[in-house]
Amino acid sequence: MIGRLNHVAIAVPDLNAAVASYRDVLGAKVSAPHDVPDHGVTVVFVELPNTKIELLYPLGDNSPIKNFLDKNPSGGIHHLSYEVKNIYEARDQLQAQGRRILGDGEPKIGAHGTPVLFLHPKDFNGTLIEIEEVKASS
Repeated sequence: MIGRLNHVAIAVPDLNAAVASYRDVLGAKVSAPHDVPDHGVTVVFVELPNTKIELLYPLGDNSPIKNFLDKNPSGGIHHLSYEVKNIYEARDQLQAQGRRILGDGEPKIGAHGTPVLFLHPKDFNGTLIEIEEVKASS
């Protein structure tokens, strides 16, 4: 069902400092910040040869990333994102196997402009999983 690891998302308390660390210290290609209001985040993508790192910063006081940072002030890994060919088929298969989809079970458009769903961390060894529909591996 799952394909490539699309990205590892890291919640950060200081977006500018995180960008500087990846760009200036590690020499990575880093995107410009992009607000994703539907998810309550500002994101920056760090491009790697085999995947991406998604830096997450809260967009407003109701951001789930703000809650994460309240519990983890230094930041940390927030979720892993895996590619799927068809998000509805993946969702239905996961639900048939007793896995919980967060929210209302309907995909939202994620930071890449593609449909995403989040899977309950208790069903995946304490790790929040995002599945993201992609038509072809990039």
